[in-house]
Amino acid sequence: MNSSSPSSVDSSLRHDAEVIGLIGLAHGTSHFFHLMLPPLFPWLMKDFDLSYTEAGLLMTTFFVISGVGQALAGFIVDRVGSRPALYFGMGLLSLSGVILGLSNSYAMLLLTAAVAGLGNSIFHPADFTLLNRRVAQPRLGHAFSVHGLSGNLGWASAPVFMAGIATVAGWKMAGFAAAGVGATVLLILLLRRSVLANAAAELVVPSHADVSVADGAGRGSKQLAFLRSLPVWLCFAFFFFSTAAFGILQNYAPAILGNVYSMSLVAATGSLTAYLLGSAAGTITGGFLASRNERNDRLIAVALGFSAVMALMLASGAPSATLVFPLMALMGFGVGASGPNRDLLVRRAATSQFGKTSFGRIYGFVYSGLDIGLAMSPLVFGPVLDAGRFQTALAAVAMLQIAALLTAMRVGAVARSRAVAA
Repeated sequence: MNSSSPSSVDSSLRHDAEVIGLIGLAHGTSHFFHLMLPPLFPWLMKDFDLSYTEAGLLMTTFFVISGVGQALAGFIVDRVGSRPALYFGMGLLSLSGVILGLSNSYAMLLLTAAVAGLGNSIFHPADFTLLNRRVAQPRLGHAFSVHGLSGNLGWASAPVFMAGIATVAGWKMAGFAAAGVGATVLLILLLRRSVLANAAAELVVPSHADVSVADGAGRGSKQLAFLRSLPVWLCFAFFFFSTAAFGILQNYAPAILGNVYSMSLVAATGSLTAYLLGSAAGTITGGFLASRNERNDRLIAVALGFSAVMALMLASGAPSATLVFPLMALMGFGVGASGPNRDLLVRRAATSQFGKTSFGRIYGFVYSGLDIGLAMSPLVFGPVLDAGRFQTALAAVAMLQIAALLTAMRVGAVARSRAVAA
């Protein structure tokens, strides 16, 4: 076979690796901007005389706009292509850093969060459309694993980067530095635009086979036909439940563990770090498992079921404080292992009914459940902690994970039955 032919180049390991690397870099950067503001809260609250509620509203603004925007961004990706959408989103993230650096009022901080949320909204529909179209199917599990891992690395790097610069040079300079991160990644994507060029072309001009499948789903219903699909709504519910559980830990784990196990703030915060590290390890493992197993729903059920058991053990208050660290790491491992399988499950739910032309809008819609879960979690469980019910919050983590695994199993069953019928 001629190695220069389009089919061989597209399916080559080198090409797939570069696509995965570029998309992983973009995704990690979007997660970096998730945590651009929270590490600066001590400085922002002091300089602008903000309450905890006002500071928290900044992140609610980010995730609400990101969630709504993500559902709409999928249609844009399907219409104009992933590549220009990716550039636009990265540009908005960089702009949000500039606005932060120039901020002199709470209103400008809200604008910072809004612009960052709007920029963040395009990444999941654009990323997953590109990966599904440009990476060979046998390597998709690894692609989704790298995608999830890069997001965790983005989360992990932001607090150190932002707080470190703010300590040395002030929070305004930290904002400009974040803008520099976004601009640098945008430049890399532009310099390597040829790698993603064909993906954009394929997206705008779908193949005859894709058109046929899409027509079969009902052209009269046009682009909103997926909203009548049970698997799509189940995927949305899965993301909502799973990220609402993570939102409890992301926002309140140090306070919860400190109160239940009388841990110091440093130790409790370290336990959250253990969860994130465990999640990263689980994501890598999940990528290998996903590549070797078609029953992604079963793998998700096992992984999240394991995590729910860990959460219930922590909620009981029975383990000693020395076991909190490994239990949090194990819970994170289970959640991380479910990630690549989750993304493949969404792909199966999309293609079983609507074909490849629907990737953008379906990924955009179901992933908006992620943002809504993260936005709602502090609003729902903040009062629970205010009432002193810290163990209840940990039990809620387990219940939400169980709800997520049940929806995943239902998605798999429906997708399989429709594939057989087709």
